[in-house]
Amino acid sequence: MQEPVSIRILLADDQPLFRKAIAMLIGDQPDLTIVGEAENGLQAVEMARALQPDVVVLDVDMPVMNGVEAVRLIREQVPATKVVMLTVSEDEDDLFDAVRYGAHGYLLKDLRPEQLYDMIRSVMRNETPLSPAIAGRVLAALRGWGTSGGMGGHIRSAPSTQPEGPALTRREIEILQLVAEGLSNKEIGSRLSITEGTVKNHVHNALEKLHLENRIQAAAYVVRQGMGRRPDPS
Repeated sequence: MQEPVSIRILLADDQPLFRKAIAMLIGDQPDLTIVGEAENGLQAVEMARALQPDVVVLDVDMPVMNGVEAVRLIREQVPATKVVMLTVSEDEDDLFDAVRYGAHGYLLKDLRPEQLYDMIRSVMRNETPLSPAIAGRVLAALRGWGTSGGMGGHIRSAPSTQPEGPALTRREIEILQLVAEGLSNKEIGSRLSITEGTVKNHVHNALEKLHLENRIQAAAYVVRQGMGRRPDPS
């Protein structure tokens, strides 16, 4: 799938040196453009509303207003804008609250620059970028939540039973099982010998049928329904 000509990015971080360094790195990419920089969560909300960026890259721990609260307000006030957390925080409350409020990705600051670029691009393909350590934690927590009913109510929006409406196709179920294993659209396409675009269409259709918003909620649905992982034919 061809990337947009330019992805417009608002960067929010309270550490000027780090923020400027990331802005310079991102700005060197021909398809990524920094349209603004914010130094706290409240400023990020105001700038997102004014600039209407494609993506807000948002730190968690910031003064005036933290990043988790900023996610909630940005998603309410600028719903077309996608929000990706970029933080040192591995705190589960931060992670799951950010997801519950509508964050499209959660990245740790130990990423290599190339990984950051690719993950920003992936969110524009409606994927849910997660740092590997975070992805493992999310899937482990979802499995525990699915078997114990726990997780402290963090991920509340995934339905506990399949809603009325069109049933999922066998291919949609197969793809959701792989989504729940943390695979990207590209990896799923390679596994099933279909195109990345076909995978994207199946994921979109399944989310629409289940009234879910993102891949993390889809993974929660798979776990709660006991759909299990797809067995490896090899």
